[in-house]
Amino acid sequence: MSDRLQLFLMNLLPKNTVSRLAGRFAGSSFSRLFIPMYIKKFQVNLQEAERAWEHYPSLVEFFIRRLKPEARPVDPAADSVVSPVDGKVAQLGRIEDGHLVQAKGVLFTAAELLGGDAERAKRYHGGTFLTVYLSPTDYHRIHMPLAGHVTASTYVPGTLFPVNPFGVRAVQGLFAKNERLITYFDTAAGEVALVKVGATIVGSVKVEYDEVSGTNIKGGRLEHRDLPDGPSYGKGEEVARFEFGSTIILLFEPGRVELKEDLYPEARVRMGEKIGRIL
Repeated sequence: MSDRLQLFLMNLLPKNTVSRLAGRFAGSSFSRLFIPMYIKKFQVNLQEAERAWEHYPSLVEFFIRRLKPEARPVDPAADSVVSPVDGKVAQLGRIEDGHLVQAKGVLFTAAELLGGDAERAKRYHGGTFLTVYLSPTDYHRIHMPLAGHVTASTYVPGTLFPVNPFGVRAVQGLFAKNERLITYFDTAAGEVALVKVGATIVGSVKVEYDEVSGTNIKGGRLEHRDLPDGPSYGKGEEVARFEFGSTIILLFEPGRVELKEDLYPEARVRMGEKIGRIL
């Protein structure tokens, strides 16, 4: 099927509604019957899981399973920046003239990504970005790339196109169209934005610092909250999770972080491993 035809069909699909319904099913006790099929299809590494799969009451609970503490050691160097997730690097590089790369020849702006906040986006012009895609096989909890405290949060409503290779190729400005939840941190490398992008079936992104915040809210509106008394987290501590796979985008201010030279599109990363250093 061509990208054009797939995109036409995706535009016809009520993606947000379908994702909410899928989320309800995956959270039901009946869904646990599908866990063995999920494990087989996506070749999930059960040796890393905190518990045996039989102990999870639903597919969602299995999907957001925690890992054994030793499964993801966090790089201890004081100046290291670590991957917040398991996944595959989609794109990375310099934020040139306020633009990020979605795919070859496809750009979108930092302001669009941050929900139209042009003033805040300027902080990242000339800075560095990293986009990581999480597949259904991956561990789906999100951790701190470096120590810091939460200063603000933004919920940006939108659609829920898939963020797989098809979506990245076919949907112009994909990451600025899909729903997302953005967390801003004050760190030793200045302000860091952690953008959690929703996708088809991924109707829920949750954060540790706020039980209310989430995505795919029916009738949801753009909402920004400053959090001057936001909590602090250490490097590698859990801060959020996807309830089904999606994409994260990290934004760093200019002159603050240097990514490793051996990072490239399609490279695999694991939570806790070094991806760069603080300058």
